[in-house]
Amino acid sequence: MTLNRRTFIGAGAAAAATLSAPMVMGASHGKPRVVVIGGGAGGATAARYIAKGSKGAIDVTLVEPSRSYYTCFFSNLYIGGFRELSSIAHSYGTLAAKFGVNVVHDWAVGIDRDAKMVTLAGGAKLPYDRLVLSPGIDFVDGAVPGWDVSAQNKMPHAYKAGSQSELLKAQIEAMPQGGTFAMVAPPNPYRCPPGPYERVSMVAHVLKETNPTAKIIVADPKPKFSKMALFQEGWANHYEGMIDWVGSDFGGDNVEVNADDMTVSIDGEVTKVDVCNVIPAMKAGRICEMAGVTEGNWAPVIGHTMQSRLDENIHVLGDACSQGDMPKSGFSANSQAKVAAMAIRGALTGSKVFPAKFSNTCWSLIDTNDGVKVGATYEATDEKIAKVDGFISKTGEDADLRKATFEESVGWYAGITSDMFG
Repeated sequence: MTLNRRTFIGAGAAAAATLSAPMVMGASHGKPRVVVIGGGAGGATAARYIAKGSKGAIDVTLVEPSRSYYTCFFSNLYIGGFRELSSIAHSYGTLAAKFGVNVVHDWAVGIDRDAKMVTLAGGAKLPYDRLVLSPGIDFVDGAVPGWDVSAQNKMPHAYKAGSQSELLKAQIEAMPQGGTFAMVAPPNPYRCPPGPYERVSMVAHVLKETNPTAKIIVADPKPKFSKMALFQEGWANHYEGMIDWVGSDFGGDNVEVNADDMTVSIDGEVTKVDVCNVIPAMKAGRICEMAGVTEGNWAPVIGHTMQSRLDENIHVLGDACSQGDMPKSGFSANSQAKVAAMAIRGALTGSKVFPAKFSNTCWSLIDTNDGVKVGATYEATDEKIAKVDGFISKTGEDADLRKATFEESVGWYAGITSDMFG
């Protein structure tokens, strides 16, 4: 389906949703054309800022298969019972109706860099002058022995929010009294460094209320993790004796799972579990590989513009890119998207381009009103996006400060999703 200002207002979102995807031709009137693939924190922000900033001078098409986008950030709070699923779902109607973005709900299945053409699963072909790739993450095949995506309904990853989040939440709530929840944590680098440990906290929060004799095992291939001291302090304060974190020093990097038997083997010791959340090693969304802009698992970019180091007409944002010091987070993707949008507008319309500046904050909820955060500011160098300065919550903070930190995160969520989707 293609949504633009005329069809969205004339037919309405409900009626438009029943239409099949038409062939999408090149823009008229000789406008430069930008195609954005991926409608998350990076892609939606880029589409909005390119369309709004160019004031109609650039034809912008956003390709995203999902009609409702569920943010991965704050999805853990849904699992923990602090949010409704609907509160993390967002539509693309405002991007179409207010900003004139052509929203195409389809899969991008091919990129011809020589012809500057994107092919969609429905058969449409989209020509571009600049292409923005913001597809998020996919998983590395064979990263966790015994697990692949065919096992995700028995052992969900829930690292792409939506139905997987619903499944994991339902499995947790259905655990028998005194049962065992296991998580297989991912190796670096991966989407949202504090994410798995916030999830452990949210699972513990639910179990403490409904299943207080349950146990949580975390098999981690790393010797340490983001906000480690803060999480471990919080686990000791709120969930004493419930969480067993097994790092690489104790065999957490030697893990196998069996989805049929619901077992987890950690350094040869096999444990029967009731729920197993497998978060495998990650890589750039597959379309980046198809475009030929990856080196290893990620797509290297130039920090000043977010241009691919392998194709100057392609910009890669967010989780998919390899850029330097920024973590893979929604805040990072949103920040990078604004830099890319400015660079694209400058290249295609001659508008002013300012030096690239970036920022990021990652909030995590440990228990009710116990929020912590880590963040930094960054600047582009010729080699990478480099950290300038940073901050992190401290252990031992008082309850009022932790509550204020959580409330700050709620305000940020409202602000960034408005910034993404209008």
